[in-house]
Amino acid sequence: MRAVLEHCVGGRETSLPADALLIREGETTGRLYVLLSGRLDVLKGETVVATVTQPGAILGEMSVLLGQPHTATVRATVASKVYQFDDAAAFLRAQPAVALLVAQLLAHRLNAATTYLADIKRQYADHDNHLAMVGDVLESLVNLSPDASSPGSDRQHEPLPDSRL
Repeated sequence: MRAVLEHCVGGRETSLPADALLIREGETTGRLYVLLSGRLDVLKGETVVATVTQPGAILGEMSVLLGQPHTATVRATVASKVYQFDDAAAFLRAQPAVALLVAQLLAHRLNAATTYLADIKRQYADHDNHLAMVGDVLESLVNLSPDASSPGSDRQHEPLPDSRL
């Protein structure tokens, strides 16, 4: 994703101290971020689901593209720097090369997720437990209509306290 850095015009560089929250799950900001340096944890609830260290990594793209609240919290684990785009939709319209890179990134993620789920379905096809629902999940991913996307689960997570901002 370093290619994104070539297109980061119109954003502003923002420094984050360690433990600062960049994005809060459930909030809507309209912002997009591009990592310049540092280390960011991505959390669903209080569970770290990814760590981002690669300069050029994009954060907040799902919220912007879906027009929905952020689906995860992003926290700096060390002092970090990002480019911040306050009007992410306008930035993506003005930078179609970045929009294409975001689309390719999301396509790679979807491919990895469906490949993983298909492998689980194959491994547990003869089991009669909760893993049997993987086929239903795969089918719903393939047949999801654009206006039916509703990320998350039925379990609601408690938001992180404001003192961590």
